[in-house]
Amino acid sequence: MKTFQRSFTYIVLLFLYIPMVVLAVASFNAGTDPAVWKGFTLHNYSELFADGVLLPMLLNSVIIAVLSSLIATVLGTAACIGMHDMKPRLRSMYMTVTNIPMTNPDIVTGVSLALLFAFAGTMLKMKSVLGFVTLLIAHITFSLPYIIMSVLPKLSQMDPDLQEAAMDLGCTPRQAFFKVVLHEILPGVISGALMAFTMSLDDFVISYFVYGPKFVTLPVEIYNYTKKPLQPKIYALFTLLFMVILLVMIVMTMLEARDEKQQTQRRIAFRGGKMRKEAQG
Repeated sequence: MKTFQRSFTYIVLLFLYIPMVVLAVASFNAGTDPAVWKGFTLHNYSELFADGVLLPMLLNSVIIAVLSSLIATVLGTAACIGMHDMKPRLRSMYMTVTNIPMTNPDIVTGVSLALLFAFAGTMLKMKSVLGFVTLLIAHITFSLPYIIMSVLPKLSQMDPDLQEAAMDLGCTPRQAFFKVVLHEILPGVISGALMAFTMSLDDFVISYFVYGPKFVTLPVEIYNYTKKPLQPKIYALFTLLFMVILLVMIVMTMLEARDEKQQTQRRIAFRGGKMRKEAQG
């Protein structure tokens, strides 16, 4: 049974990563046909970095991803603190409502937001309401559930007496939050922010419905390239994006593993101290 499970896992990983490997190899191919290898070259990357259209679009995507992840992290962390103090039934209801943007199909979310922005534009008597602001709002909307999903479990794992102990030692509620609570939940905050960044950076479906002609993100612009034969520099761009996202995910996994190790060490130290007190008593 274990052999079957291991083999099935390898097959799944193979299907997941073979397209990315083919893409990466094609980005170094001197020819234009990915199926025919004509020698190693870095010309595709030099063309990419000299491109005057794709790079500004990439910068737009990075700006939206950074801003939306930062704002969503602040709002999501504040929401988690409020939800943590709720009764279990009320908290469960709020979690269900919060997870809707994450479980909802992207096309439904995109169309819904586009209709909302169109309605707002009509009420404000604006001819073109779609642009940077609508993109930012949309990305914050679908990023929030990932922040809450990462931060709320850390709050549940935290010892509730730590904040009260800090205030007993002279900290104000604000100081106790930044010195104790935020320190305890920081791995979850960082993991959520990184997840929101990656989700925002490569989002296409929702962005396609809420972008304006004055501010276009890279995934939307790439969609126009798919209507004709792809240029080799697009393969180079895809490879770089994949490597960036892979690096972010590796960092996030390392942070989670480090946090889990620290929590295990705290539990061991706590149990050891408790056993010593019992032995002395």
